[in-house]
Amino acid sequence: MSDAIDMLIRMAQNNAWANARLYDRMSDMDAATFAAPRPGFFGSIKATLNHIHQADLYYIDALEQGGQGRSVYATDEISDVPRLAAAQAATDARLIRFCTGLSPDMLDDIRHTERREGIMTETVRALLPHLFQHQVHHRGQAHVMLQDAGIAPPQLDEFHLDYDRHPAAQAYFT
Repeated sequence: MSDAIDMLIRMAQNNAWANARLYDRMSDMDAATFAAPRPGFFGSIKATLNHIHQADLYYIDALEQGGQGRSVYATDEISDVPRLAAAQAATDARLIRFCTGLSPDMLDDIRHTERREGIMTETVRALLPHLFQHQVHHRGQAHVMLQDAGIAPPQLDEFHLDYDRHPAAQAYFT
């Protein structure tokens, strides 16, 4: 396995772990707290986490060449934490499977993304880091929203280093 693919797999695993930690911290959150107005781009924890999930579906569909395009955004928001947590976990598993199935020559394969301006082309090598950055960016906003809701947000940066690894992260390493 190439170093690049190993890093992409680790980032997909880190994403799944961070999402699981975040949703675990919210496991007792009621619907009103989930949907309450909060500072951030999307205005609530519910809207922010639904955005992460839908964007993941969009990019994973493009990576898998599924053909759904922007139609993934036409679905209703998921309104309760357990259902959204389960949907996100399934999407995270899909992303790990995709990354695990990569070969070095696939990194330069072209993928098409449906944008408002039309169909754009990108490489797998570019789409995956973009997706990981998108996840981290918006998960950070949800992290702050939890604190705004009076819930201590979990540490989400204890994955990659042997020295600092959270015990729950070990389950994601293959």
